[in-house]
Amino acid sequence: MKRKVLLAALSLSLGVMPALPGIATAESNQEKLEDVREQRENKLQEKKETQGEISDIQAEQEQVLDEIEKLEKQVKETESKIATKQSEVDQTKADIEKLKEEIAVLEKRIAERDKLLKERVKAMYQNGGSIDYLEVLMGAKNFGDLLDRVLALNTIAEQDKEILEQHKADQEAVKQKKAEVESKLASLQDKLAELEGLKADLKSQKAEQDKLMASLEKQEKELHNHAMSLEEEAETLKAQEAAIQKEIERQKELERQRELERQRELERQRELERQRKAEAKEEEKSSQASASTQSEPEPVQTKASSSGSIFSWPTSGIVTSTVGQRWGRFHSGLDIATNSKVAIRAAADGTVIRAFYDDSYGNVVFMSHYINGQQYTTVYAHMRNAPAVSAGQSISQGTFLGHMGNTGNSTGQHLHFEIHEGPWNGSRSNAVPVLPYLP
Repeated sequence: MKRKVLLAALSLSLGVMPALPGIATAESNQEKLEDVREQRENKLQEKKETQGEISDIQAEQEQVLDEIEKLEKQVKETESKIATKQSEVDQTKADIEKLKEEIAVLEKRIAERDKLLKERVKAMYQNGGSIDYLEVLMGAKNFGDLLDRVLALNTIAEQDKEILEQHKADQEAVKQKKAEVESKLASLQDKLAELEGLKADLKSQKAEQDKLMASLEKQEKELHNHAMSLEEEAETLKAQEAAIQKEIERQKELERQRELERQRELERQRELERQRKAEAKEEEKSSQASASTQSEPEPVQTKASSSGSIFSWPTSGIVTSTVGQRWGRFHSGLDIATNSKVAIRAAADGTVIRAFYDDSYGNVVFMSHYINGQQYTTVYAHMRNAPAVSAGQSISQGTFLGHMGNTGNSTGQHLHFEIHEGPWNGSRSNAVPVLPYLP
């Protein structure tokens, strides 16, 4: 009777109890997958909203581009005016040079006449005053000589008059030419001042154009970075969903294998029990005393094997920073640094979510794990070269991922190693202290 009770208890222990963790694990895995899907849906919705914001910003950019086009048109018009003014200035300078030449000729003629008049005045002074016309006429020898003397006197008088008139006219011409030159110079100064004003206006317009262009470029850069960030997160969440699904399938396969092992163990125990029963019957037939003192079989005890740690160290080196606040921001991982070339290896069995280059993480590997019914995500960042594994690949603990490096947002060679309890998310809210998980 005791053997029957023992067999029933053993069957219950091997058949029913081990199945409960598997059921709980499957439900937990499904919940994690639903969480990732929900995160992905939220990210897609955020991306949709961002696309709306992008459309609004693009409309604003179109307005800015219109303003820039207007400024460019004004700049071209201003440059055309400057070219025209410069041509006028050049022509004015040429006119001034020509006037200077004319003034020089007039001044030369005036100087020559001044010399002639001075000599005539000198002769009159030496002769005692003005010419005695009566004396000249009375000195005529005959009537013909008288006519010659009268004509000579008239010629001298006319020449003197002509010299004086030309001298007067030349002096007036010099005065007018000088006034014209002064007017030309004043006009030139006004045109130069206008030109300087146009240049200043052009400079102001160009400065405004540069300001608008800088604003436009900044908007485009921020928009591009934000869109790329959303795109990278959505891509990571999508890949994570596929990796978690693969991990769920791997977990189910492990549970099926464990169930087969349990069935084999149960069958083995049943076979042992049948052997015990047969032996007991043989013993009862041979000796009643021996049968009465037969000891009861001890139940088989199983213990879960444990190395004491969930993850292994992914690399060797010195810990330079842990999880927590650093420089006013949350540092979501453990930093391990060394100057030598060291390998980075998977800290546990799992499935690669993504292996790619990110502006922040540099060359990075994301992995999904299911350990003791709990889903984890690990991140290996700043690797030297492209990762040695690829998305969707199932790998074992210790698999080579790459070498420690200094890529992405990094200030020195090190491995940035993250552990997340559950799926990874953009805010890294699931990041946990790493050291308690390591041996």
